[in-house]
Amino acid sequence: MKSLQIIAPGTVTWQETPVPEPGTGEVLVRVVQVNTCPHWDIHVLDGVAMFPGGSLAYPYTPGQPGHEAAGLVAALGPGVTGLAAGTRVACWRDAGHHRPGCYAQFVVMNADHVLPIPNGVGWDAVTSLELAMCVQVSFDQLLRIDAVRNRRVAIAGLGPAGLVAVQMAKAYGAAEVIGIDPIPERRQAAAELGADSLCDPGAGDWPAGRNAPRAVHAAVDCTGLKPSIEFLMDRTRQAVAIFGVLREEVAFGPRHFGGLWLLGYEPHNSAAARRAMNLIAAGKLDLAPLISARLPFSRYTEGIDRLRRKQALKICFLPWQAEGAAPQP
Repeated sequence: MKSLQIIAPGTVTWQETPVPEPGTGEVLVRVVQVNTCPHWDIHVLDGVAMFPGGSLAYPYTPGQPGHEAAGLVAALGPGVTGLAAGTRVACWRDAGHHRPGCYAQFVVMNADHVLPIPNGVGWDAVTSLELAMCVQVSFDQLLRIDAVRNRRVAIAGLGPAGLVAVQMAKAYGAAEVIGIDPIPERRQAAAELGADSLCDPGAGDWPAGRNAPRAVHAAVDCTGLKPSIEFLMDRTRQAVAIFGVLREEVAFGPRHFGGLWLLGYEPHNSAAARRAMNLIAAGKLDLAPLISARLPFSRYTEGIDRLRRKQALKICFLPWQAEGAAPQP
């Protein structure tokens, strides 16, 4: 089989490697398609650690950082039940970058880290299940404190995670969903996926005020950026959930007293993955609009450059597409 490997910052090879064999509790998945996770891809390709204080070693683990994948079960390891060869599955959890990843034609996954794809659900609609699970974890926190249903909810950062969050807020009964992003095209994408109103955070037309009429009950930050989080904190009455990777301190001051909850991130879990899959199966969450283009792995660096320039939300890589073939729309 072939798999992709980042051998040095900015340098990638698409190489021949042995087909792995699943061990106890594992399955071999024939990868049909795999989507980028923009921040992971950009950071690893650029030689920058994803999390503050981290470090990277090259050559990077083959197939990594690919983890948003869907495919067919090709073989079962000992002890696996509930799955069969030929079952369509989506990956919901990356076991870690020390293991070969999904930028490959075949990948071994823990059987517990894949979910069968319901009948009638297409590949595009479910390939980024792992991202949906992650966003669901943040919504689980907000749902526990009754901060979504019949509430006004703001979503800041309308990249892939933000567009998932817009749909989840609607699915869980938000009275109004406000999409916040400086990029007009991303605000438009949020509107098409259900956002009721839109905001350019740099336009200055939403004055701060946690008790003002425009204040929201809850907000989800999908940027991890200090200005974005503080923008939300100054306009939210009940809770701000931080989904984006936080790289610097934010200021929580006296003006935030009086009931504002600042929520960090909880662990990935299969229950959240199943809830996200249920939303997909019910037609309340569609991940297909996150895909901006399809490319073969031979054009990996080109695809990541599109992400870096914010010319795409996600690139869908097709490991079985002939090298050098024209990209699909």
